[in-house]
Amino acid sequence: MNDFEAVVVDYLAADRSLFVNPQCLIQLKPGANPDTSGPHWYCDAVAVDFRSQQIFLCEFSFADSLVALVKRLNGWSQCWPELETALRRDSHLPDWPIRPWLFV
Repeated sequence: MNDFEAVVVDYLAADRSLFVNPQCLIQLKPGANPDTSGPHWYCDAVAVDFRSQQIFLCEFSFADSLVALVKRLNGWSQCWPELETALRRDSHLPDWPIRPWLFV
C-alpha cells in the first residue's frame, strides 16, 4: 500500500462504524492459489458499514487517466453475481447490498 492509499484507508477507518479490509482478495472460484483458480482481483479495500448495513468495494485511483479503473469496474460488472457470492463465501459477509465506492 502506498502513502496515498494509506490516507484513504485511514479516512475510512476513522468512522468507527466502518470496518476496513485493505487489499482484499476477491476470488470467484474457491482454491488455494488464486493464480490458478480463475478470475480474481485485489480490491483496494472492502469496507463494511454497520450503520447503513452496506458493503463497499473501495477502489482508489491517483492516475491522470481512469482507464484502469473503468477496466476494473467493467470486469466486476461482467460477473457481479459471482463476485457477491465469492465475497460472502470467503469473507463471511452478511447479506447486505454490495456496491463500489470510488476515490479519485
